[in-house]
Amino acid sequence: MNDTPGWASPGSAPSDGQDASVPRPAEPADDLGTPSDSPSKWSKTQPPAGQWSAPSAPGPVPPAPRPAPGWGGPGPGGRHSGWGQPPAAAKPGVIPLRPLGVGEILDGAVSTLRAHWRTVLGVTIVVAVISQIGDILVQRYLLPEPVDIDPNASPTEALNQAVDAMQSSLIALAPSLLITIIGTLFTTAVLTVVISRSVLGRSVTLSDAWAEARPRLLQLLGLTLLLPVMGALVVMVGILPGLLIGSGAGIALTMFGGLAALVLVIWLMVSFSLASPALMLERQGIVASLRRSAKLVKGTWWRIFGILLLTMLLTFVVSMIIAVPFSLVAMAVDGEGVSGLFSDSGPDFGWPFLIITGIGTVISTSITLPISAGVSVLLYVDQRIRREALDLELARAAGVPGYGSERPGNDAPRG
Repeated sequence: MNDTPGWASPGSAPSDGQDASVPRPAEPADDLGTPSDSPSKWSKTQPPAGQWSAPSAPGPVPPAPRPAPGWGGPGPGGRHSGWGQPPAAAKPGVIPLRPLGVGEILDGAVSTLRAHWRTVLGVTIVVAVISQIGDILVQRYLLPEPVDIDPNASPTEALNQAVDAMQSSLIALAPSLLITIIGTLFTTAVLTVVISRSVLGRSVTLSDAWAEARPRLLQLLGLTLLLPVMGALVVMVGILPGLLIGSGAGIALTMFGGLAALVLVIWLMVSFSLASPALMLERQGIVASLRRSAKLVKGTWWRIFGILLLTMLLTFVVSMIIAVPFSLVAMAVDGEGVSGLFSDSGPDFGWPFLIITGIGTVISTSITLPISAGVSVLLYVDQRIRREALDLELARAAGVPGYGSERPGNDAPRG
């Protein structure tokens, strides 16, 4: 998919639809305006070939005329741009102001983390530490004991025990999920402001980012809670008919309904993946942000799905690289060590295990969360550049020379 206008060298061939009788530079026309079949009408007397000679006396050499951009002159960095190359895009901040590739989006997220590391790590570390302390306290004091399943129980009793164990796991997961949502809420709000400033090449302090993000927190909280609730309702509607039937056909219907609901949930989450940046940067309401995201994603769903999936895989790999060594150290320090995992009663971990694994979680969260937030915001910026020529507004806002007025032909979607 070509993101830039096409370029062509002049005089190389007739344009599409052009009459072949139109003379080209090497084909002089006769008096009737058509190519002549007779010998050339050029004068037999021609000027001599141009002769180059060194100047007779030393003196200043007049500068050569500077070629227009895109016409074979030297490009940025002294490289020859060649035919068909447009001028380089302005880059006042972490990304060039033009439609972005996948690597440029990821690089822009990492570059924001490097360029504004004090502000980014300041908010992510503080929120991650507070969230992890709350999670450790909940796990230690508020969660119920896990339900044991008797291996000698009858099939009906084993099924009931499995349902009880699943309910216990969901109850244990709820406080951690709530803490994670609240922590992600604060970091997403502040990082959205930081990343939007970094696109313009402007620095921002943590206090400034917080002051700008704070008025939008309640709406962002509503949006953050609405999306998982929406997904849970879709899954419930998908599996409910099979659960009501309850027979063999009901099991098959439950599996089919659950699979269809999962596909729909993925489609909705990708369609609404740009709602958070739209809410923060355009200052719209929750419903308007969802509509805005769906409009920006429309027509490029698979591209955005692939970028989000790649980001999830990268952050997961980074998290595992950091978390696994901390988990092994924690199991070696606390309880029975790694051998406790294979005991009948299961491992009994205490404070050392929770603290060491909590440190690993804080480190991994401080690295991966800014990257995920950066990809989301830069995807939003990229979609607006492609559809609405946002790069012109960004260039003017950044004070890039030559962007003082609108240029024709840039309102059409690009790429």
